[in-house]
Amino acid sequence: MKSTFVLIAMMALFAAAGCKPKPEDISPLQRKEAASLASEAQFAINLRDYARAEPLFEKAAKLCPDDGEYWLGLGVTRRRMGNQAGAKAAYEEARSAYRDTFERDAKDSDALLQELYVLALLGRVDEANKAMEKARKKDPENARFRSFSDNKQMDRLLAAPSFKEIAL
Repeated sequence: MKSTFVLIAMMALFAAAGCKPKPEDISPLQRKEAASLASEAQFAINLRDYARAEPLFEKAAKLCPDDGEYWLGLGVTRRRMGNQAGAKAAYEEARSAYRDTFERDAKDSDALLQELYVLALLGRVDEANKAMEKARKKDPENARFRSFSDNKQMDRLLAAPSFKEIAL
């Protein structure tokens, strides 16, 4: 009986360890540290020092896994370093973070647009287009969604050389 309880308790601990922390579980200090790391990483990117930027973005993303910008920065950096598998993993995390943000607050249109951008980076353009259609049906009055669709922003994005450099 006691060994069964210990086994169940250990399984619960392992399951909880694999879960992402909720945004409210991330302290303000962690957010400030992540922002500082990301700022330093962005400085390294400006100098084209990707080897320096990559671990900084990684630390920032692990401190605040709910922030898609850190994951996106990590993915772009890894892509520029030629690490496609690492870039894909980071892009997937970015997509998840943006999707979770939009699910928590459907009025945060930036989160959905960023998710669409990441889906395009992952080569999942059809999925991005379907997500936009769904969002437009759900919120037809949203000017940002309407503008994105009407101005064919996805097509423009896909044609941009700078996008092609970092896409998978």
